[in-house]
Amino acid sequence: MESQVRGGTRWKRFAVVMVPSVAATACIGVALAQGALAASFSVSGQEFKVTAQSLHGQGFAQYGAVDQGYTLTGGKAAHPVAVSSFQSATIRKMCQSVVTPDIPLLGDITLRLEAGDSPDKDHQVQAERLYIDVDTLDADATFNNIDIGVAAGDTGKDKGGKGPGMKGGGEAANPFGFAQQAESADLTNVHQTAWATTAGTFKLSGLHMSLHRGKGEGIECY
Repeated sequence: MESQVRGGTRWKRFAVVMVPSVAATACIGVALAQGALAASFSVSGQEFKVTAQSLHGQGFAQYGAVDQGYTLTGGKAAHPVAVSSFQSATIRKMCQSVVTPDIPLLGDITLRLEAGDSPDKDHQVQAERLYIDVDTLDADATFNNIDIGVAAGDTGKDKGGKGPGMKGGGEAANPFGFAQQAESADLTNVHQTAWATTAGTFKLSGLHMSLHRGKGEGIECY
């Protein structure tokens, strides 16, 4: 069975997320590019933008949650998100950007990361046990053998589900709440904002990381 979705979505409706978060430093990015490093990224108090030309994921699941984080001034904050998870994912032409605002003497600075711009799947971005906490998404999507309305706690293989199950940790999620899962998912022309990403492994082929003054179109990913 296939299900196709076109157009814009938000987490309250049907946010499907497919791409990893911004690496906070160059040393982390280089280590990931060299392969097979466990990765857990978040940008405290800030959303980050991600685009991808395409993503193919195996073992997909999605459920609602609340991320507990901090504001830029150190206060606590809660962010409602849709957690999308994959057993494995291959991503082509990925771009990620995050803005650090109001740096003294410099103003806004945008960190931009790009990877996987190759027609060869072996040289695209590869991720295993990938979880993305997102609040908006625009993409064209196809889901294969999808189950809608399962319990979030029943999405893992240990429960007979298709996806990797709930990630646990610092997020607050109802294991009996609404979820959906599919054997695989294909997305194209992905534009999204997210709060955090966790992956067992995350390999960035052709990694390029850069810093830019300012923000907005032409500097951020979109």
